[in-house]
Amino acid sequence: MLLLLAGVWTILAAMFLPAEPQPLPAVGPASAARRVVYPAGRYPVLTLPDGDRRQVRSLLDIDRPLAFGGFVWDEAGVPAGPVWVRVDLGLQTLSVFRAGHEIGTAVILYGADGKPTPAGVYPVLERAREHRSTLYDAEMPYMLRLTHDGVAIHASNVRASAATHGCIGVPLAFARRLFAQVRRGDWVAVVAPKTDG
Repeated sequence: MLLLLAGVWTILAAMFLPAEPQPLPAVGPASAARRVVYPAGRYPVLTLPDGDRRQVRSLLDIDRPLAFGGFVWDEAGVPAGPVWVRVDLGLQTLSVFRAGHEIGTAVILYGADGKPTPAGVYPVLERAREHRSTLYDAEMPYMLRLTHDGVAIHASNVRASAATHGCIGVPLAFARRLFAQVRRGDWVAVVAPKTDG
């Protein structure tokens, strides 16, 4: 069984997985996603690329991989609080947290070898519901700018074998929800794939 821990698939019992798990489609806000709630005093902690540590109070319980273009969003019962985002380039996922609770996760696109998405921790510098890239003459709806040289999270056609010029592309319906949650100054942690050696 696979459990999404802030966008990180942890193998709990690989032998129980079916050989070909069916991907989950996009799930809208009306769905009631199951949630893994951790007891007070026993919250797992995620270490970000800059060494900062964040407690996780609950996660969306996702029992199968998400399909390209798929996402899960469920903020029912989650209190108001600080919002932050974790992008895992190795697992090709993005998770958004509010008050320590994961409220959404999606499959992403990210930069190709020639224009990789930079790992690190970034404050959201700018937000724009409608934005057009001047470098690539491309629409970037629901843009959340992370770097001064143009790396951003934005709506994209998330599909297999596609990549960006360094940005983080998320499904349009997910991008709308993410944009509604994230404010200037909120933090986005981009985690690089683990390398052997």
